Amino acid sequence: MHQTFGIIPTFSKLHVIMELDDFVKKFADCFNQTPPSVFKPGTEFAKLEEWGSMITLIVIAMIDADFGKTVTAEDLKSARTIASLFEIVKSK
Repeated sequence: MHQTFGIIPTFSKLHVIMELDDFVKKFADCFNQTPPSVFKPGTEFAKLEEWGSMITLIVIAMIDADFGKTVTAEDLKSARTIASLFEIVKSK
């Protein structure tokens, strides 16, 4: 029988990274004018020129449709980066 010490946490960590990468891609897809290369987990999305009330609504709808979670405009205001928004979504 093989010993698997350390493998399970590694897979769990990898799964979270893949989820975050998926979230970043879906978040980037909500924008029309901002190049996809701008979007990273640490991107401060509220500082993007294209960010505004319409994109806020699109992001809220994307999170609901793709992740089955409900976030508010207040949640978006409290998140500084895409990764911090992802953590809020995961906590719901």
